Amino acid sequence: MLESFEKIPVVIFKNQTEGSNALAKQIADLIKEKQAQKLPCVLGMATGATPIVLYKELVRMHKEEGLSFKNVITINLDEYYPIPRTAYQSYWSFMHRHLFDHVDIDPKNIYLPSSEWTKEELKEKCLAYEQIIEKIGGIDLQILGIGKNGHIGFNEPGSSFHSKTRIIHLDHLTRMANLYEWHELNNVPKLAITVGISSIMKAKKIVLLAWGNKAGIIAKAVEGDVTEQIPASVLQNHDDCTFYIDEFAAADLTRNKAPWLTGANDWTPLMIKKAVIELALKLDKTILSLTADDYKENSLADLLVLKESVYDINLHVFYMLRDSITGWPGGKPNAVIPAHPERSSPHPKKVLLFSPHPDDDIISMGGTFMRLQEQGHDVHVAYQTSGNIAVTDEFVTRFLDFAVGFEDLFGIDNKKSEAILSAARTFLAGKKSDHLDTAEIRAIKGLIRRCEAKATCRYVGIAENNYHFMDLPFYETGAIEKKPMSELDIRITMDLLKQIQPHQVYCAGDLADPHGTHKVCLDIIFESLRRLKAEGEVWVKDCWVWLYKGAWQEWDISEIEMAVPMSPDQVIKKRFGIFIHQSQKDSVPFQGTDAREFWQRAEIRNAHTADLYARLGLTKYAAIEAFVRWHY
Repeated sequence: MLESFEKIPVVIFKNQTEGSNALAKQIADLIKEKQAQKLPCVLGMATGATPIVLYKELVRMHKEEGLSFKNVITINLDEYYPIPRTAYQSYWSFMHRHLFDHVDIDPKNIYLPSSEWTKEELKEKCLAYEQIIEKIGGIDLQILGIGKNGHIGFNEPGSSFHSKTRIIHLDHLTRMANLYEWHELNNVPKLAITVGISSIMKAKKIVLLAWGNKAGIIAKAVEGDVTEQIPASVLQNHDDCTFYIDEFAAADLTRNKAPWLTGANDWTPLMIKKAVIELALKLDKTILSLTADDYKENSLADLLVLKESVYDINLHVFYMLRDSITGWPGGKPNAVIPAHPERSSPHPKKVLLFSPHPDDDIISMGGTFMRLQEQGHDVHVAYQTSGNIAVTDEFVTRFLDFAVGFEDLFGIDNKKSEAILSAARTFLAGKKSDHLDTAEIRAIKGLIRRCEAKATCRYVGIAENNYHFMDLPFYETGAIEKKPMSELDIRITMDLLKQIQPHQVYCAGDLADPHGTHKVCLDIIFESLRRLKAEGEVWVKDCWVWLYKGAWQEWDISEIEMAVPMSPDQVIKKRFGIFIHQSQKDSVPFQGTDAREFWQRAEIRNAHTADLYARLGLTKYAAIEAFVRWHY
């Protein structure tokens, strides 16, 4: 039954690491098989954030398991045009940084389109690139990623299925998605060289990787019609193509979104809730007004045998939604409410709110943040990273100007600050898009964000010693790319958790931020709590973990386990709290494909959640912040 929906084989992994490691093993086996046959192994290589973990594992296998790349020939899919070949953002630099410089591949066996080809020779060079692929016998295994608009390589929507290697104009959505590498949209190249769709389809085997916030386009590529408007959909016509994706990227597949349609009949409470909510929203009805005919006409007749009546089913789901709504996120004191999302006691609770960047707390759960404080809980905030790369250069000179002026105003010797300001101006005047900030400028940018975070905590009313700046080492590279989670990151987090011993932990569950910081921060928290539990820390068994979203995405209403409503006044108060982060105001440095400011995203998402509850027959609120509990 599943095959009638999914027209491409899909393997779903728990996370990016498991999926990447599975493909790395497959690649290693292919390389060894070709070595045994004394044949070259031709790999089609992808770039961007998607294959980084894959390349890391291949490097590990080379260094620790002796995997040799001497017989490997690589053909890269694409390259920005025109940029210097050695620029940090070039795919030549990317491949050498992540793979080629760390394995024993022969440099003569590395083929990439050149970002330095002249316009006059482009047509000839692109044709020659095609001939190289043919001459070496074609690609044995092609690695692909997928853009949110469905592009493969840089074959944008509208690309012909017969296209070959060529220069292409990049879609605005693609340029926005890659903005995190370039700081400003004007710096992102408008052109790229890409291997064509027909060339990709000639590969003997294709594996497409997708992690995180790609669920919508994955469902269209796998289950939709084959169309040039979604280039990846053509992979349905390939004889040996498989998608390796994680659970987040699989969210919109029918097997997950509506599993009952695939023949699944394991009617868990969550599946019942999901099915009834989807039915009500589809028919634009409140839950309590759904009829038996509604169920029968929408492939949900099986549900009718589970309860004595349709109304019992409706009421069951209605109560699940109703009971998720609470104005007491820390639990209502001196009350016995069995279905309440949180425990009534102890009260007050020790609460630890983890914020990946210095503004995720107020953006994603500002209303709940303030309510926890107002209701008397001992609220702590832990800012996991400095967020220093997300501050524009103009803010550096602005604040240095203030520092110099402040010292001058009060008769303080300002020679040192003037020298720092002068050095900063000189550096920034000659700064290129691929230049890393100096350590001093990074420190100043971090200080700007730290001061904004402190001001937010004061605005909410948090005690002076209850906010913690963790400055986790994985983040402090000065570049967009971050280091993997390290033992030091985990140790810092474990120490803070042991120091506070919270009853509640809040952390960011939205993993769609463009450079993956939220994902690493979440993994560090999860690993820290698992270790503390294994070490027998008594308080851990009474610590509940709640995941929030908001800055980059929102929970599906069927997933929500705690919904904290907000009045119009509370919405405004939250907005003003977000405005405190002036370095993130008006222009979002790394906005991904969403051009709205963070306060706009949060308000619209919170209002939408409230609207969904109202459409389903619950009370209409101005806004709702949503949470899902993580069990460990």
